[in-house]
Amino acid sequence: MEQIAFKMQLKPGNAAEYQRRHDTIWPELAALLHESGVRDYSIFLDEATGALFAVLRRMDGHAMESLPQHPVMRRWWNYMADLMDTQSDASPVVVPLAPVFHLA
Repeated sequence: MEQIAFKMQLKPGNAAEYQRRHDTIWPELAALLHESGVRDYSIFLDEATGALFAVLRRMDGHAMESLPQHPVMRRWWNYMADLMDTQSDASPVVVPLAPVFHLA
């Protein structure tokens, strides 16, 4: 299993709504992520800056590369686009984070 981390950026004033939408994540999106090999996915918020830090584990042979073409993923991105920095296709601006330390 591989662990990856990345950051995204909320627009000011949207932390509560971002939390609310994730508290009621669509079952079909959760299922899609799981079917794509995503495991143990967490997102953390830096309240001072609005930066979101995500960490997930993905199975060997995962299918995450197919997520951008899936209608459920596209619908979720469109649903979330008003809250965060996005690309022209409504996907979030994602900045990969390099691992520097891990204690197991």
